Amino acid sequence: MAAKQPRAWQRMLSGRRLDLLDPTPMDIEIADIAHGLAFVARWNGQTQGDFAYSVAEHSLLVEQLYTRMTPQAPVKWQLAALLHDAPEYVIGDMISPVKAAIGPEYEVLDKRLTAAIHIRFGLPAAIPAVVKKQIKKADRISAWMEAVQIAGFTMAEANKLFGKPDSNVIEGLAIRLRPPVEARNDYTDRVAALLQDC
Repeated sequence: MAAKQPRAWQRMLSGRRLDLLDPTPMDIEIADIAHGLAFVARWNGQTQGDFAYSVAEHSLLVEQLYTRMTPQAPVKWQLAALLHDAPEYVIGDMISPVKAAIGPEYEVLDKRLTAAIHIRFGLPAAIPAVVKKQIKKADRISAWMEAVQIAGFTMAEANKLFGKPDSNVIEGLAIRLRPPVEARNDYTDRVAALLQDC
């Protein structure tokens, strides 16, 4: 008798069933992504404040940083920056040491979900390496800001782990801790605005 295959899909609030092993763009909804990311905590929740710092909030900051660093970039790459952690709406935010412990399977799952999400919103399944590198730089600057502002790191520790950011890039930006529903709504609105300009 054959062993029963484990369930590999998750039911979303939209009613969609997302197959994690074979995700399709048709099963991706921005409302599901925004809701999920607004309730996923960065830093495993080990941050100061009355609200967790969500992946939705982080993604909004990364898109702002990316846009500041590459003001001439097409709007579609701003959207890619905003969606850079979108797979975490179903697989969660894992800190780097956990990803390393899990091994390459996590990266394979992340890439599959990213491709489906990108296609769903009119982006190429894999974005150009130069754009990916720029988004990663914005992501590291965001991590530096989070580390020193809400995660208890000293500037020296953050500089060593993430690199010291250009003060002009982060000028006037601050980490925002607020109810998940606010981050969810802002994330949804920003995606809509970018899609309208793509």
